[in-house]
Amino acid sequence: MDRMNITMKTSKEYLYSNKSYYDYPSVPISKPESKYTQQTAYQSPQYVSSSDEGSYGPNPNSNPHSQPYCTLESSMPPNPNSHNSPSTYSFSPTGGSPLSQQESDNTNISNGSPISVSCITITEDPNASQDELQQKLRELESVMLGPDSDAPEYYQQYQTGTPNPSEWMQLMGIPRGDLKQLLLHCAKAVEENDFVSIDWMVQELRKMVSISGTPMERLGAYLLEGLVARLESSGSSIYKALKCKEPTSSDLMSYMHTLYEVCPYFKFGYLSANGAIAEAVKGADSVHIIDFQIAQGSQWITLIQALAVRPGGPPSIRITGIDDAQSAYARGGGLHLVGRRLAHVAASCNVPFEFHPLDMNGSEVRREHLNIRHGEALAVNFAFQLHHMSDESVNTENHRDRLIRLIKSLNPTVVALVEQESNTNTSPFFQRFCETLDYYTAIFESIDVTMQRDDKKRISVEQHCLARDIVNVIACEGEERVERHELFGKWRARFSMAGFRPCPLSPLVNATIKTLLESYSPNYRLQEIEGVLYLGWKHRPLVVSCAWR
Repeated sequence: MDRMNITMKTSKEYLYSNKSYYDYPSVPISKPESKYTQQTAYQSPQYVSSSDEGSYGPNPNSNPHSQPYCTLESSMPPNPNSHNSPSTYSFSPTGGSPLSQQESDNTNISNGSPISVSCITITEDPNASQDELQQKLRELESVMLGPDSDAPEYYQQYQTGTPNPSEWMQLMGIPRGDLKQLLLHCAKAVEENDFVSIDWMVQELRKMVSISGTPMERLGAYLLEGLVARLESSGSSIYKALKCKEPTSSDLMSYMHTLYEVCPYFKFGYLSANGAIAEAVKGADSVHIIDFQIAQGSQWITLIQALAVRPGGPPSIRITGIDDAQSAYARGGGLHLVGRRLAHVAASCNVPFEFHPLDMNGSEVRREHLNIRHGEALAVNFAFQLHHMSDESVNTENHRDRLIRLIKSLNPTVVALVEQESNTNTSPFFQRFCETLDYYTAIFESIDVTMQRDDKKRISVEQHCLARDIVNVIACEGEERVERHELFGKWRARFSMAGFRPCPLSPLVNATIKTLLESYSPNYRLQEIEGVLYLGWKHRPLVVSCAWR
């Protein structure tokens, strides 16, 4: 995730209550009392039902002026009242309709003891009408299935290639209009390669999602995009295309700034990290900060200003800013722009300042790049960045643990870690989909309370700052999946094995964050557990901040 592109797994038990948010009630599945089975019939998983807390019930008709769903790379449709998707996606395992394929597969089904198909002979009479031919086919079907066939109506419709979606949904235990359940069933079908079910579910989902609807409808549009991309093996292409075909740098900067302002996630992360660093270096005369994804450098403006008024005078500050070339687009230029900006701030505060740019990916950093000097208090900042590093599940280089061990070898005064409290690194696909749905439901709800649903800027913020990461988590695998979040418990294990000890955040940091949250919705929750801060929305933790030494 880019520093401003928020992609923030929750702990096994949610921190704000005793209720596990993985304890979803099962959905009963009604199965037809029939001896006939479909060769590729969808078997419903038993999981998540809609919750009254932390999500809005999907209602496709609640916003008659909502924008229809469109693919991530498409432009906005001209007619805001149309609910027809511009996408032409229809996934099928064969060149023709999957239902036609199924039709041919069902010719071997019989009722009771085998009956020879020669019981009825169909001759090709060139003068026979289409109706007569259809009648003979029905007679053959009657012999094969029996005159009193108890095959359910949905099965007979399925035989003729005209399934009734409402009856399929009822069979699968999905309440009518329940977008969340249909998304989950579709993801399960994708995991099981059930192409017949995927085909009709995708068509139904396209009618229900909307980029200007409820939080669930908006999120559903991007989750659906991820599912389709996974089926077409185009997830990586979409992810890369969205990174290259972004809006103008000034527009992108505006979207990122809007997200920064309407949600407190980034402010929480930056303030808590700065507080931990300021506390750790309060007696040092020289401070070296290594930021592994400096982006615009905005985080350090407030820290420079705070250290400038420190009793006894400010320390000299040196910042090593690491960032890859892709972030230069949003900045409108290279890292020298960040250095110039921070140098100007430091000069205005009479703080001695140096800036050392490292234009490279974090996984490429080695000790010789960091120019460590004896006598400096070293502070390392991992804010919304370390989850991009591949670990042992991706390749043998395991840059995630390598970087942590590298930093430990530098004997830092403090290491600040801010990450999304989410579990998408090594989880199997379906579990990862459920986690992404649950996590981003909270994110989209929190945006919903501050920006109107028909606000075009909100649509742009979600498309350019959130959708790309959602598609990457859902559609990509291996090294192409770069959004790999872990829960705090896993980060704690990694840092502990490298030899770090936790450094509890000071009460002053906690008080500062509480003051910040007063200007936001009361649905934001802040909790401290053993010196670690968690920021959540309602009953879902979203960001965790901690420090190590």
